[in-house]
Amino acid sequence: MALMTVDQVAEFLGVQAIRVERLARENLLVPADKDSNGKPMFDAEDVKRYKTLAERLGGL
Repeated sequence: MALMTVDQVAEFLGVQAIRVERLARENLLVPADKDSNGKPMFDAEDVKRYKTLAERLGGL
């Protein structure tokens, strides 16, 4: 399982980092772990599935 930081997810999705943090708070994108600073870390496969779903529903 490859983990991605908030900034990496934001870059992959083409959104701002604050939006990724909001998605995590709203449980729309569930963190797999936390880094040493308490920031969420996401499974790369989950992020890819979220992007596919969001595109099907009309975009991010």
